[in-house]
Amino acid sequence: MILEQVVKNPARTYPSGMARPPSYVRDEVIRAAERQFRTTGYNGTSVDDIAAATGLGRGSLYAAFGDKHGLFLHAMDGYFARLEHQAAEALTGPDEGALERLHQFLLAAVHGVPLQPDFAAGTSRAATVCFSAKTALELGTTDPDAARRINAGLEFVQAALATCVRAAQRNGDLDPNADPDELAWLLLTIVRGIDVIGAAGRNPRCLTSIAERAFACLPVQTTNARKKRRDAGRGK
Repeated sequence: MILEQVVKNPARTYPSGMARPPSYVRDEVIRAAERQFRTTGYNGTSVDDIAAATGLGRGSLYAAFGDKHGLFLHAMDGYFARLEHQAAEALTGPDEGALERLHQFLLAAVHGVPLQPDFAAGTSRAATVCFSAKTALELGTTDPDAARRINAGLEFVQAALATCVRAAQRNGDLDPNADPDELAWLLLTIVRGIDVIGAAGRNPRCLTSIAERAFACLPVQTTNARKKRRDAGRGK
């Protein structure tokens, strides 16, 4: 079972139908459920699938989360908390490194979104497709709760990207007249696109080429333009 792989302790898995044991660990169950939803989607996942993935019985799952949808929203919350933390960590720093942080953010999309830090990566690129992108395609127009969480997560990442763009502009690396919010949405769209076609089977070489081409299309200032701008700021 997946839960056994997470906690490395078979004593924490339970036959289907048993009531929730006192030692049950809520966060571990949510992480295991997230992996199941990411693999088979919301509509393709049954409560029995989740029970098998987590090692808990149906009664325990209903008692803890109400229903499949409730557990799904908890899984989304855990995923976005991790994704938002990763984005903030990757994009925050001094102005002089902002342009390279944007570059690395694009390149990171080649490998998808990791499952969880405590779970070994699988061999399938499709398993690491962005949970938000997958859910948006499946439920974006039919599940208001999921749509709200997806949009909140995307807006967080977009804001972090826009802040990084502004830092690159302050450092003279990007055109100061470019709209940071528009560039941030463009970068986020490219990243999610790389993620999706990677899941569809495009190899890392192709995905890396796309990321590099996208980076090359940013309104980067030439060395002379940067020098003139800095000189003007010094009153020369």
